[in-house]
Amino acid sequence: MHIGEQIKKELKQQERTVVWLSRKLNCNRQNIYDIFRRSTIDTELLLRISLILHFNFFTLYDDEYLLRNNL
Repeated sequence: MHIGEQIKKELKQQERTVVWLSRKLNCNRQNIYDIFRRSTIDTELLLRISLILHFNFFTLYDDEYLLRNNL
């Protein structure tokens, strides 16, 4: 799983812009594009993004865990 791509996908699905997310995170647009390129992310940042987008990205890791362990 590539978390940056998942964040980008959810942002697009919600019809939100990079500018909107950068304002919510108090950073510049380039930082958001950098997040999109990340395959891993700091948990505090992921929590902030999850709260802003009202989407629990941590569940994607739960799904990945179950998949990898054939559960």
